[in-house]
Amino acid sequence: MISTAIRVARVGSAAELAAAVLMMLGFPCLMLAALVPSVPAFAAAAAVTYLADHYLHRKGSYLINRLSKVRAGLSIRFLIRQLLLILLLARLSLADDLISYGAIACFIAFYGLQAPHGALVTLIRNRRRMPVATRNVDLKSRIRIPDAPPRRLLHRSAEKMLHLDLAAVAGVLVSAATGSAVAGFAGIGVTLVLGGLYVLALTPYVRGRRIPPRAETVLAAVDDWLREYRPETVLYFSGSKDSAYQVNMWLETMEQLDTRPLIILRERVILNNLAPTTVPVICVPGGVHLMNMDLSTVRVALYAANVGKNIHLLRVPTMKHVFIGHGDSDKLASVNPFSKVYDEVWTAGRAGRDRYAIADVGVRDDDIVEVGRPQLAPIRTWQGVPEGRIPTVLYAPTWEGWDDNPGNTSILLAGENIVRRLVTADPPVRVLYKPHPFTGTRSPQAKAAHQRITALVEKAAAERAADPRFTADAAAQAAARAELTRIEARIAELVGVGDKGRDEAELTRDGIVDVRRHEEIARLRAEWNTAYWRSFPSWEHRVITGAEPRLYDCFNVSDAMVSDISSVVSDFIASGKPYAVTDSAELGEEEFKRQNTAVRAAVILTNSAAELGGLLAAVRDPAADPLAGDRKELKRYLLGPDEPKSIDQFNTAVANLALKAETRNLGQQSRITAGGPDVELADALPGQRTSGIGDADGVAAG
Repeated sequence: MISTAIRVARVGSAAELAAAVLMMLGFPCLMLAALVPSVPAFAAAAAVTYLADHYLHRKGSYLINRLSKVRAGLSIRFLIRQLLLILLLARLSLADDLISYGAIACFIAFYGLQAPHGALVTLIRNRRRMPVATRNVDLKSRIRIPDAPPRRLLHRSAEKMLHLDLAAVAGVLVSAATGSAVAGFAGIGVTLVLGGLYVLALTPYVRGRRIPPRAETVLAAVDDWLREYRPETVLYFSGSKDSAYQVNMWLETMEQLDTRPLIILRERVILNNLAPTTVPVICVPGGVHLMNMDLSTVRVALYAANVGKNIHLLRVPTMKHVFIGHGDSDKLASVNPFSKVYDEVWTAGRAGRDRYAIADVGVRDDDIVEVGRPQLAPIRTWQGVPEGRIPTVLYAPTWEGWDDNPGNTSILLAGENIVRRLVTADPPVRVLYKPHPFTGTRSPQAKAAHQRITALVEKAAAERAADPRFTADAAAQAAARAELTRIEARIAELVGVGDKGRDEAELTRDGIVDVRRHEEIARLRAEWNTAYWRSFPSWEHRVITGAEPRLYDCFNVSDAMVSDISSVVSDFIASGKPYAVTDSAELGEEEFKRQNTAVRAAVILTNSAAELGGLLAAVRDPAADPLAGDRKELKRYLLGPDEPKSIDQFNTAVANLALKAETRNLGQQSRITAGGPDVELADALPGQRTSGIGDADGVAAG
């Protein structure tokens, strides 16, 4: 029942739900205490509402936002409490007492301070919001960006300001209880003085040298940096906060380019969710600002998603435009008709080319280039099960999706059967269960199935730990756990350096990556991964959730995988290891393989998972694996050849396309020179800044 209430109220925990209930009940209790009247009861109810309100704000509760939508926002709640205090004084026959007049005057004056306080906070935040936010771009030597106000002044500022009435409320209640006005006027004085000081403390940050430079100055500094850096290849991305993974997967590839890379983002929320990188990053929310930016040295623009804002860069003819996508799969997004607006479309292997040919959406075969998948470099190819270790099978199902299609995930109909057969397999195997992070977020049935599967794995792990046939090196595992603790502390120390509490302007000014720190974090994460797998026995079943260890790390310690239709299958194929995919929609093996290229070398499971024996047999005796040849052929078809390396193919494709862009630009320049004054302005080689001026209407349209 409590879990249902938590889900309905959209709160994060039982404590949060309790705080919400107490706050809701607190205000009727305040009214009742004022009408009775009872000073102790009023004080107790007031304390409950203060504490519950503060707790919900600190947790960032969804209910706080909902209350604002129904005219019960933060200011209203404080005003109601103050009005009920005045009612309490009236019911105590203190309406004509000096303390009553003082309380009324205090609360009026206190609300008079809210206007300048709110205006100053808004003005400071607006002025410190940069027209262009950057990372790894040296603006510090070009413009002066002042320090932000202390975080304690702006963080949850409205809540802090309103809570200053606590002194006045407490003082007035003491006066009402004792009959002495001293405590009341002392509290009133404290509230008004602190409120005034808060306003005065904010005032200097809207004047003089504490104001960041104007937008034109910042944009000029960015252009100056661009002219000095001379970027050649741009990764352009726009999307929602949940889509940041689509650009994050390309960061390491951008770091390995032979040309000078640049990342251009369009939303601040993506910049905030961007993984650490050494590549310069520019976030340009405004379309006009982007079109007026000097990108004249860029020859290749890469696009990881098909979104409307791509038009703001696609319009520039001096660079060639490429759709690289964000994964290889048989989904419809992989053959989006929008892709024909790009000069080229890059796919991992031949399969991507064939998808466009079959879909017939207007993408020419000549415009498709196979470049492999550089992101898959960390996945190691299979050398068989190491001697002395039982095989490991990874179960990595995808989530339930946005509808109730039974083919979305195996968790609902097959998950328990899969895990039960794996944990009872003879000879034994070790099971790693790594569900999709969205599992159970939409479907209660999927969440319940996930919980049952988790319980199955944990029960089997406990039974195996008690089995004398399975032994463990307790000392080695304790040492590994100690190593994990040390590494985690060091990573937290390194990650926490510098950025905590900084606003957008400060991060733009100081956001130059410390390369040594960046490299140390990468090294420590690799050490963490090694220590993690040593921290428990190699035969222990495990449920793995969270960001670490990563999916590819699970690939590398596994000897086989069971999954569903998703990019996870395509990525796992890079390992060459046996895999099984569940036909949860019961299409039948032949139709299932016809519709999904990535399963053509898989063991196809029905919802009973009775076919798992074929997968386990292939793991135990690779020489007798009937699908080994098919997997090798499918890997090449989906992901391209192993040699040359994918990153080399990618760099070659960038270089070839840059040459085409340069050839086109030189041809245009020659045409202008030969044409003389009769050549129209529209025929001239477009400069980024010039061409952007006449297209202001096009920005809105795009």
